[in-house]
Amino acid sequence: MTAVGAMLEELGVLDPLTAEGAAARFSARGWAPGGRPRDGVETSWDKDGVGAWIRTSGGGVVSVSFAVWIRDVDESGYFDDVEAVHEEGERVLAGFLPEIEGSSFAGRLAEVGRTAKDGDGDEGEGGGEDGDEDEFVALKRWALDGRTLTAGLVQHDTDLPVMVVVALSPPRHVPGAADRRRRPRAALPARRRRPG
Repeated sequence: MTAVGAMLEELGVLDPLTAEGAAARFSARGWAPGGRPRDGVETSWDKDGVGAWIRTSGGGVVSVSFAVWIRDVDESGYFDDVEAVHEEGERVLAGFLPEIEGSSFAGRLAEVGRTAKDGDGDEGEGGGEDGDEDEFVALKRWALDGRTLTAGLVQHDTDLPVMVVVALSPPRHVPGAADRRRRPRAALPARRRRPG
């Protein structure tokens, strides 16, 4: 999983984060292209059992996701014991978090959210293309240099794999630490109309 930390450091210095720039960093770090080019840029990468994807959404906004652990469904299309798989995934996630929190960029991290299946932490802090909040069994989010870094255990549906993912995405997915001082517009008191 050290390859993920090294890539997060590489991607963190790209301003702006572009698909071309991210692909060049993956290639320079020895990641193998997965054969999924889009608009002339490789978007799928593999190294040491970790898969990575570069996604570009409207307006050229780029996010990069890593699948650091995957457990697929059995032959029946489901898990015999999904709770045991979630527990294993939570252990993998808990083992991976110190790599992020002890990384060379740890001093630039500001925690902006945490959720767990037992309801601990902040909930409802936005989803985005890295997964809806409901799809995460457990997660932790940080602001990192104007972007959002998410590490979490996710299962998008009952018949899909359970994964530990790490994603670097634009800040619009989750309010950053600096945004905590401003109240969202919807939370402002309604203006009263003057009579008359």
